[in-house]
Amino acid sequence: MIDGLIDISQAVAHLRAGGLVAFPTETVYGLGADALNEAAIRRVFELKGRPAANPLIVHVADAWMAREVVAHWPREAQLLADAFWPGPLSIVLPAGPHIPKAVTGGGPSVAVRCPNHPTTLILLHEYEGPLVGPSANLSGKISPTSAAHVREAFSATDVPILDGGDCEVGIESTVLSLVGGRATILRPGVIGPEQIARVIGRGVTYEAPIPSAEGAPSPSPGLMPTHYAPAAKAVMVSGEDLPRVAREATGQVVALTISDVTLPPPHKCIPMPDTPEDYARALYTALRMADKPRTSVIAVETPPAGVSDEERAVWRAVMDRLTRATAPADTAART
Repeated sequence: MIDGLIDISQAVAHLRAGGLVAFPTETVYGLGADALNEAAIRRVFELKGRPAANPLIVHVADAWMAREVVAHWPREAQLLADAFWPGPLSIVLPAGPHIPKAVTGGGPSVAVRCPNHPTTLILLHEYEGPLVGPSANLSGKISPTSAAHVREAFSATDVPILDGGDCEVGIESTVLSLVGGRATILRPGVIGPEQIARVIGRGVTYEAPIPSAEGAPSPSPGLMPTHYAPAAKAVMVSGEDLPRVAREATGQVVALTISDVTLPPPHKCIPMPDTPEDYARALYTALRMADKPRTSVIAVETPPAGVSDEERAVWRAVMDRLTRATAPADTAART
């Protein structure tokens, strides 16, 4: 039994009082606060241990609410909202003048998204205002895809939870910038550039942004070199290299595998789905299952690249999360 569960009316009252509420989305659970309440927003950063320059995505009930968050809502944004909202696409545009700088990390732009989860859509309509919603976990750690994961990170006193079951997509949204007349994916997600290009009728680029200088605003959330990371050392290797990793380890290896490779005791394998959507849905739960005190190494078998545009988009998003989750702990200090 998870303590601190609340219903929608209680969540609305708590948010209006300046409190924080964890809410479900199709991607991951968000740590919600009023997007116009600067004190509540700063509490989000404080509780997560999130760098102040790392911006927050603003969650809205629909495109009309999004128009209240941004300075200008172009035709392409409306086309994308019609095609993908509610859904896992965040659109970056110049921020409206009333959006607190804490939301944008001090930058000039803001990301908006309409989540595809019935519980949170009702919450947003009942609240009648936008909510920030970074992942409901400690900064840089494995993202939560269930209410139980949220409770592992935060107490019921700090963060009551609006439980909506397990997340259907399982990894964070695609972040697309429309700033400056370009269409650029800043963070990959299950919606890829080819799908977006078909909607807006022009090319979409994918650019992994260069990490910002310390203290400078990041163009998007999810860009820290080390992110989505377990406590145990994590590495990404080919299936052929998994036995070698097990032989060289000084303790137990837990491997996330797609192929039929097996490891002898005391090592363990967690079989992963071989379809990209199912893999993405299972990823964070599998990392949590592997990340136990007795685990010395989490070895992740490198996933495939995919064949179709849609498959490639999801596998690219999975690879982005795995690359950051397996980055050396000192990466951030060296970049």
